[in-house]
Amino acid sequence: MDVLQLIRQKRAGQELTEEQISWLVKAAVEGTVPQYQLSALLMALCYEHLTYSETRALTMAFVASGERLRWPPSVGTIVDKHSTGGVGDKTSLLLAPWLAAAGLSVPKMSGRGLGHTGGTIDKLESIPGFQVNLGRADMDRLLTEVGCAVVAQSTTMVPADKLFYQLRNDTDTVNEDGLIAASVMGKKLAAGAHYIVLDVKCGSGAFFKDIERARNFAQIAVRLGHDFGRRVACVITNMDQPLGTAVGNTLEVKEVLDLLEGRSQQPDLIELCVTLGAVLLVLTEGATNVEAGREIMLEQLEYGMVLERFKNWVAAQGGDLEAFRRDLGRLDGYRKVEVRAVRRGYVAAMQVEALGELLRSMGAGRYVEGDVIYPLTGLLAQKKVGSEFAEGEVLATLYARPDDPRSDQELGMALMRCYSFSESPVQRPELIHEIVGLEDYLQIAWQQGTARLGPPA
Repeated sequence: MDVLQLIRQKRAGQELTEEQISWLVKAAVEGTVPQYQLSALLMALCYEHLTYSETRALTMAFVASGERLRWPPSVGTIVDKHSTGGVGDKTSLLLAPWLAAAGLSVPKMSGRGLGHTGGTIDKLESIPGFQVNLGRADMDRLLTEVGCAVVAQSTTMVPADKLFYQLRNDTDTVNEDGLIAASVMGKKLAAGAHYIVLDVKCGSGAFFKDIERARNFAQIAVRLGHDFGRRVACVITNMDQPLGTAVGNTLEVKEVLDLLEGRSQQPDLIELCVTLGAVLLVLTEGATNVEAGREIMLEQLEYGMVLERFKNWVAAQGGDLEAFRRDLGRLDGYRKVEVRAVRRGYVAAMQVEALGELLRSMGAGRYVEGDVIYPLTGLLAQKKVGSEFAEGEVLATLYARPDDPRSDQELGMALMRCYSFSESPVQRPELIHEIVGLEDYLQIAWQQGTARLGPPA
């Protein structure tokens, strides 16, 4: 086959076959296809979009490119969670040990920052000593002892996705539903989870800007799960403002730790984790409905079990929380840029993608592989959409590197361009839009007259 032919074919709006896609992915992994030709094909796919058949074939090819994990019954019920990418989204840091405390097993393979969104692996690496590159034996041990393991994508698991993932980031070909779905589901299927919940972000800070696109992606993911014998549900959530208050690798870990130790309250972060966990409990038949699942999740938090599991998990992966706390003192050496209100009012909207891009330009994220990450760089969004503020009150605080070439005034002005304001009250946005896929599963269970379908093949 010829890659140029595939480029011409897709550019003309013609569907690629399963055989063509399988050959392409195999050749890419073997290094026989130049990256400039892959880049051209990715651009054609973004303009002409992938059909469901192409998406399914690409997912299959990704999974076939590497190792597939199989978990013994002794490690328990295997679940997984994935977010399509948001600003300030530290959900996995909290949800993985939370689900483990609720009796589920979470072998999670996470990525680094992509585009304007942050990456779980980058956040975890801001904890001194935290090991993200673990072998199968270490993951087995973690699941047995702690109940969760969060690791970087290995070279042996879904290597094709790793290659495409980086190339998409480097060529700005990230935002295509089929490419996102194949990347997400390829990793989830290879990781061996039977039950999967996807947090599908929707809004100004998400890859999916409107509810229709988010719903379309969710339906693709649920259909892929069904085709591959997995139970998948998607929670479509709002990303018209950062999740929580902190944005940036170290600051987001600190926010999770502060929440668990009672030093801060982040109701939106808690609401999201509780909802995602409740959906997984329903899928695994550990709860009869979402409300019952929410009660189970909240009990774990109330009795301190999540904090204990979080500390055990971090220590089990080599992380040193005391050293992390000492590292926070280095923030004193960073430039602290506070933006204050010139008059009273309300936050009307936030341009969250622009906010993420600002932080990426400050070193909180990457443009190309090999860019240095500055973990302490970040933002505290003290006021979010719907918040009232008085004249002189701090709206947001940037932590910038001392050597950032821009002045404090330039950084402050760039931050304020991400906000719009109102003199009248503004309604706070709802965090949870809808759940896709769960009703279909419940309907199947009801029709079969059983609450126990057994694990999918």
